[in-house]
Amino acid sequence: MKAAVLFETKGKLSVENVDLAEPHKDEVMVKISASGLCHTDWETMHGFQPVNLPAIIGHEGAGIVEAIGEGVENVKVGDHVICSWNPNCGMCFYCDNAQPILCEVQKNNNSKGVLFDGTTRASINGEKIHYYSLVSSHAEYTVIPKQGAVKIRKDFPLDRAALLGCAVMTGYGGAVYAGKIIPETSVVVIGCGAVGLSAIQGARISGASTIIAVDIIDNKLEMAKKVGATHTVNSKNINPIEFCMELTEGRGVDCAIEAAGQNESIRQTLECSRPGARIVILGKTPYGVEINLPFYTLMGEREIIRTSYGKSRPRIDFQRLSNLYMNGDLFLDEMISKKYDIEDVNLGFEALERGELARGLIIFN
Repeated sequence: MKAAVLFETKGKLSVENVDLAEPHKDEVMVKISASGLCHTDWETMHGFQPVNLPAIIGHEGAGIVEAIGEGVENVKVGDHVICSWNPNCGMCFYCDNAQPILCEVQKNNNSKGVLFDGTTRASINGEKIHYYSLVSSHAEYTVIPKQGAVKIRKDFPLDRAALLGCAVMTGYGGAVYAGKIIPETSVVVIGCGAVGLSAIQGARISGASTIIAVDIIDNKLEMAKKVGATHTVNSKNINPIEFCMELTEGRGVDCAIEAAGQNESIRQTLECSRPGARIVILGKTPYGVEINLPFYTLMGEREIIRTSYGKSRPRIDFQRLSNLYMNGDLFLDEMISKKYDIEDVNLGFEALERGELARGLIIFN
């Protein structure tokens, strides 16, 4: 099969012919239909996130079940699935305490780039290729833990479905589950990439009356309007803190969501919020980078939450989001900026770096 392999963290992937073994016990082989180009992939390619190399990159994919291993009962060959990068074991300390996103089995094996049994399925000339986020979706096929293959309805287009695997679930969940947004809430979302746009949609679907989108790129702000923002602010020209204060009688917004992953944007998110507000941090800085904040930004009984997957439960929420799309409530078509063949994967990441994409997709025919 063809796959995009990262051999060294110099910002480029190599499209290689890779051998893939059959799924073992409790594993599922998925024929990938579409795989999203996520900024976390880009960070890893440039050495800002740790990874064991060589590795097949990609963690936002959807496709069709090609084969199943012994003990797999949640899906069958031919099912349409979204790949979850959080295939929780269901039995560790955190799973037992209703925090599956923190699953110890997932975390330990993910950090090593291996499946739950400590091995990999991909190789080149006998040399093993590591996993990335237990998905490795920038490939024609992948073998993943059965918990990571989440079945969805077959009339949900698989290119749209891929977006749910990371960006949409993170942003939507950040607004709805972590942000606890209710009708008539005032919200600011700082950073209008795919995650931020999804947070805006979560706020809209939850009934927020004021949704302020903040970014430094005008085309992203135009996209934010299309998916639900009531106001847009280019923070290169307008101070977003002052803007939020003017709209809320000097108090600040009820819920502030950060989706840019910069020290400045995190500070702005806090300062845009009112006392007693809920702050949701979705973006992330490069691994090891420290954040500096004036202490007064933490005052005022604010609740601050950092979440990586929007407090989601993929087995439930992927189906819920697919229904929202099919009912016309969740906008996904608008978020797909461009589609690429696997051979052009690096062009896609270059466009992402330039800020040209809400979401780019690798499409496998």
